Amino acid sequence: MTDARKSDLLLLVSTLLAAMSWMFSKEAVSLMPPLMFMAVRFLMAGSILALLAHRHLRRMSAEQLIQSARVGLVFGIAMSCWVTGLFLGTHLGEGAFLTSLGVVIVPIIARVLFKEAQPTSTWLAIPVAVSGLALLSLENGFRPELGQLFFIAAAFIFALYFTLNTRAANNRMVTNRAGESRQKDRVPALPLTAIALLTVAVVTTSLSALLEPWVPTLNSLSWAMVWWVSASAIIGTAGRFLVQTYAQSLSVHSHGVVILIVEPVWVALFAAGWFDESMTITQVGGCAVIFTALLINRWTVFSRVTRGWLKQRG
Repeated sequence: MTDARKSDLLLLVSTLLAAMSWMFSKEAVSLMPPLMFMAVRFLMAGSILALLAHRHLRRMSAEQLIQSARVGLVFGIAMSCWVTGLFLGTHLGEGAFLTSLGVVIVPIIARVLFKEAQPTSTWLAIPVAVSGLALLSLENGFRPELGQLFFIAAAFIFALYFTLNTRAANNRMVTNRAGESRQKDRVPALPLTAIALLTVAVVTTSLSALLEPWVPTLNSLSWAMVWWVSASAIIGTAGRFLVQTYAQSLSVHSHGVVILIVEPVWVALFAAGWFDESMTITQVGGCAVIFTALLINRWTVFSRVTRGWLKQRG
């Protein structure tokens, strides 16, 4: 299996872990303030990965440490915007739609800010993906409100995070102002993820300490709270982002993360089973359109695999 195909498969796995995390997170935030939940969640996840990566961390250069922290800072700001939108917003479907746009904005950010060439298939897939997200999330139409501004900001910052994460996880050539080129060494996936998650923990802990009361939550600590936070931290954060970062390290192209567009599909399917929510025909159609966008984005790989399978059958 090629690295590119392995990257696609692992990104798909990360969307399943992310969808599971939505279920854990929804249970957890019903028991504690959202920023406090994210602070504990990312602190636990980052600490676990830091323990596993302690040898790598000691060998990292100052440049690699700064680069990893920068990825985490951008990610932390995006998460803070997202949770603020969640707090202010009343129409979660529209919020989910706007946040999911971060994935389809990645090729645009990579092209505009970093001059990365994008395949034609990606540009063709983007409007199809947006249409699918709209069908899945905007069943009741679009109703503008203040919280949606934070969701929009989160989408753009998430797109920047995805792009910076891909660049940090891969070797690349950089040119300074004097026109001299040199190779910038990649940051291994494990320490990169650990530092990024711990940086998010610093950002969200600071905001939570300023904006949320901690004493009531600590006084009402329960095994259910510990269970949901732990599941979210270990499976939905440490596991999910390590898999995602490793997948991004297998390909220097940022457009690969468009595969993450299937995350809201899994979330909708899991929610239907977990919370007994129902899906309308329109939402099912949205799922189908999103998978169509995925096929368009990966048409070259899909057609190659199909031809190989038909050749073997013949």
